[in-house]
Amino acid sequence: MKEVRIHGRGGQGSVTAAELLARAVFSEGKWAQSFAFFGAERRGAPVEAFLRIADKPNPIRSRVYNPDYVMVFDFKLLKVVAVTDGLKEDGMVIMNTTKRPEEVSIKGHRVATVDATGIALELGLLVAGLPVVNTTMMGAFAKATGEVKLESVRETICKQWSGSVGEKNAEAATRAYTRLVKVGEPI
Repeated sequence: MKEVRIHGRGGQGSVTAAELLARAVFSEGKWAQSFAFFGAERRGAPVEAFLRIADKPNPIRSRVYNPDYVMVFDFKLLKVVAVTDGLKEDGMVIMNTTKRPEEVSIKGHRVATVDATGIALELGLLVAGLPVVNTTMMGAFAKATGEVKLESVRETICKQWSGSVGEKNAEAATRAYTRLVKVGEPI
């Protein structure tokens, strides 16, 4: 079983990303569960979402405390949230930032980076004037981890949103997949 913890801000689509990644994984014949942890949050407040991926049904229903992967939707969260808490020794951080992995102040873990915000802005993926990076980060996750195929991610996105909205979001996932910068060893 692989466990994923997603750190984002309210309105960035963290919860939706966990749900859609679970659907994409399930479409490939694996088992998945996704859920979120937040209180009376508002747009911009820190939010956590969780995803478990397994080859067989999983009875665990708790939060993810020792993830294999951590996704960070907003680089600035590093200043307010301990995103690597509990991250397994061989774990990976997949981060939305313009920085390269070696420029990120995370030591002892593998790091992958992508400018998800830039891609969202390129494609006009905005809600209330703010970039939404969930589908972009889904493509980054597919490339960084190999836990799900890009085509499954794209199909799931297009099932969620029809027409041009789905196509734009699927394109965001593809761009992130191709632009991801990954360091294979801990930095």
